[in-house]
Amino acid sequence: AIWLGPIYHNKAVQGGPGYESAGYHGYWITDFTQADPHFGSEAELRAFIDAAHGRGMKVYLDIITNHTADVIDFRECPQMACPYRSKADYPGKAYTPFIPAGEEKVKFPDWLNDVTLYHNRGSSTFEGESSQLGDFASLDDLDTENPRVVQGFIEIYGEWIDRYRVDGFRIDTAKHVNPEFWQAFAPAMLARAKAQGIPHFHIFGEVYTGEVDPLLTARWGHIAELPSVLDFAFANAVKATVADGKGTDVLERLFDGDVLYPGGEDYALQLPTFIGNHDMGRVGHFIRAGQPKADDGEQLARAKLAHAMLFLLRGIPTVYYGDEQGFAGRGGDQDARQDMFPSQTKSYNDDTLIGTKATTAVSNFDRAHPLYVLVKQLSAARAQSAALRSGRQVTRFASPKPGLFAASRLDPATGREVLVVFNTSNQPLQANVVVDAKSARFRSLIGPCAGTVRELGSYRVVLPAFGFAACAATE
Repeated sequence: AIWLGPIYHNKAVQGGPGYESAGYHGYWITDFTQADPHFGSEAELRAFIDAAHGRGMKVYLDIITNHTADVIDFRECPQMACPYRSKADYPGKAYTPFIPAGEEKVKFPDWLNDVTLYHNRGSSTFEGESSQLGDFASLDDLDTENPRVVQGFIEIYGEWIDRYRVDGFRIDTAKHVNPEFWQAFAPAMLARAKAQGIPHFHIFGEVYTGEVDPLLTARWGHIAELPSVLDFAFANAVKATVADGKGTDVLERLFDGDVLYPGGEDYALQLPTFIGNHDMGRVGHFIRAGQPKADDGEQLARAKLAHAMLFLLRGIPTVYYGDEQGFAGRGGDQDARQDMFPSQTKSYNDDTLIGTKATTAVSNFDRAHPLYVLVKQLSAARAQSAALRSGRQVTRFASPKPGLFAASRLDPATGREVLVVFNTSNQPLQANVVVDAKSARFRSLIGPCAGTVRELGSYRVVLPAFGFAACAATE
């Protein structure tokens, strides 16, 4: 599947004098019904989706309901970010909203120009009630408790399903919208897709967290009844073990928390997992920040290990474009959105990539890049193994220090296991791992599986520094 960033008609620049910023990312929407012309025409969008479908691929759209572009000002502090005013201190109107001259009708559909359909409480502090009622970085925060807003967005995004037959939605800023909105919106979208004959329409919400705590993501599956959420806890766990030198028991605790999701492990298997993204930054950046003394070879080895975890452990692996070309960057947001075509951005072109001598000043579509090659190999391993795609996961070995993490993925039809093993240390290792008593021999799906079954129920793992393997039981 291809997940497209927001493609809707977007406000290019916003912010008061001296505070201007560019909406290069697409999240400052003015017209929710049309693609932004700088991407191309409606005909080109339809041709793109048709071409993907013709190759057996799906297309997911990034959608936003929490906010629009920053258009509304407040009389009390025009052209400035107003501090948040709580419901307790201001139970009625917090601020006096108005639309500056010349922007009265810039939003579409027209109901979005009604200032009474916004919370108008000032800038969010991302704590308490302001997390859902405040303006996200000064963006106009919609009153998603209002039935008119709920129905309005059902109509907007239902039309995108009808017109383009897209296959799913990634929901931006999901935790900044009241749960009741999603309880109405998600079933309506699934019903719309079903009416169009679109199978397995996938909806996953962004519940951003910097913690390795599945409770923070799992609760939104419960309270908002979201079909799935992006697994930020997984991303943070991989960062902790591969980049920051934490023990592999971090991964054990992460997966122990799968029981917290609605439906438990079955829900967890549907979580889109990732190791870096457009907001938090790239895995290459995390590795360099966590291991400042690592040379080029070690950086590449750690990046390979992170991608192996992404593809071999439970969940649906989601690769951020350019990671397979060794993009690293120097942080999140603007520092993590490099061009794959030749860039004219100095801060990108000055950056050293991982696993290549190329820079972003030239095209980066190298099918021989070691990370690209690895992603292809890992994808092939998943394709031939139902256990890796959708098998239940059982932790077999973890440690409070860097080193071995081992887990078994169990084929959902036969129960036969695939043992996945990872070495997060800079030293080769050998260790005994518990396996299924029925597993007498193993073959390699990827990586070294030259270890031996010592006796029924025990397997000798042998891995190089930062090594990994997926070993399928053959009997």
